[in-house]
Amino acid sequence: MRWSHYTAACWSSAELPAQAIPILMYHHVAPAPGLVTMSPDVFREQIAAMTAAGWRSIGTSELESFHAGLPLPDRSFMITFDDGYYDNFAYAHPVLAEFGQKAVLFLVTAWLGEGNVRMGGATPDHAECKRLIRAGQTDAAMLRWSEIEAMAVAGTFEFHSHTHTHTRWDRQIADPVARDAALGEDLALSREILRRRLGFDDRHLCWPQGYFDEAYQRVARAAGFDFLYTTRRTLNCPAGPADSLGRLVAKEQAGGRTVRRLFIQSRPWLARLYACLQGGKG
Repeated sequence: MRWSHYTAACWSSAELPAQAIPILMYHHVAPAPGLVTMSPDVFREQIAAMTAAGWRSIGTSELESFHAGLPLPDRSFMITFDDGYYDNFAYAHPVLAEFGQKAVLFLVTAWLGEGNVRMGGATPDHAECKRLIRAGQTDAAMLRWSEIEAMAVAGTFEFHSHTHTHTRWDRQIADPVARDAALGEDLALSREILRRRLGFDDRHLCWPQGYFDEAYQRVARAAGFDFLYTTRRTLNCPAGPADSLGRLVAKEQAGGRTVRRLFIQSRPWLARLYACLQGGKG
């Protein structure tokens, strides 16, 4: 049986509870695609294809319920964005609104600015965003709180922590006690800002550059974060650990192929078989 026929048969079968929740990881949606940047046309094609195939994006409260043992419908998945770039508002937000999907955006709270909601304007590529951030010109690259509030009201995004400074403390401080203290302060400040600006106590944290170890996890849990998102390509099953959630890197590829990747990662047996056949590559 051809793969397309096989997946079509699976999608048309009786609806079952989700066995695993695929989590997609995006950064930029902007006109100049690159390593961590998807073009707006491809992003729209992917969201359209996922919606047409019956995939429904979930929020963090639903993921919490899933890990607490409450079933979610099959073809549930999560869309995540890292850092908080302005192009998320300019290009991703309208597409999510068009198709009735939502995403989780992990914010670096030190990089966010004030000011009115922008209508249009430049969306720098990733390298230029990094340069602007280093130069202290974050407003040219990153979201403003007014735009975050607009997306929250629209229901296209919810917002959680990507730390306050996006610092790899393991590269900055050798002493483990001092390192843990610096990380703890960073996380606490991020959580406090989100509480003050958005009115909730955050439980969801995404690690900068995907780095973490047991000490990082311990400090994060002490700071109030129970759900920790990685860059590892691991399965997210109900009985799996909430403090090392796996994500799939979103690629500049056709919508149908993205739907296939979601299907594979939603079936643990198939994901393991596919990983073996691909040598761990997906």
